[in-house]
Amino acid sequence: MNRIAFEIAKRRGDEARLSQLGLPEPDLLSRLAGRHVALVGNARSLTDKTQGAEIDAAEIVIRLNAAPMPSPVSHGRRTDWLAMSIAVPAPVISALAPELLLWMTPKRKRLPWRVACIPGFALLPAARAAILRRELGARPTTGMLAIDLLTRSDLASARLYGFDFFASKSLSGGRAATDVPHDFAAEHDRVAGLMATDPRFSLA
Repeated sequence: MNRIAFEIAKRRGDEARLSQLGLPEPDLLSRLAGRHVALVGNARSLTDKTQGAEIDAAEIVIRLNAAPMPSPVSHGRRTDWLAMSIAVPAPVISALAPELLLWMTPKRKRLPWRVACIPGFALLPAARAAILRRELGARPTTGMLAIDLLTRSDLASARLYGFDFFASKSLSGGRAATDVPHDFAAEHDRVAGLMATDPRFSLA
């Protein structure tokens, strides 16, 4: 798909055409099979911990959006996959140097061509976000979409860092929970249920 076709598909909301972009989801999931994953959220509370080395020891390190990393002691250094719901600036992506860029949100109009044309690009099916939205009663966060993706894979383990469901707010900005369109209590309960039923998942 060239840029003109891409922009037309975005404008028309042509999900069938856009879904042809990047890695198909089965290929994405196959890359997780048997792997130990660190999913790093952007909770401010992570800055108070010393989990950076543990994060970097994972086989795949996934970070979210602009992935602020105040210190390698708390956050580690590696970014293998970057899961985004915003148009992360090109210099930030370049500095993080992820192997894969995952576009998580169903809001396709936010997706820039400079991201969609990268060889390591993958587009999360919009249907998954719609299912989560119905189940949560609110728009899922990028972190929740990433967790949902991991649950559908045959990974060996997934440990979540920097997830406190907005108790300490986000390193990405100063907004309060009431200023964002997410239900953090519902997401907390969903993750708690996942931890109780799937031993592959743990919360740092």
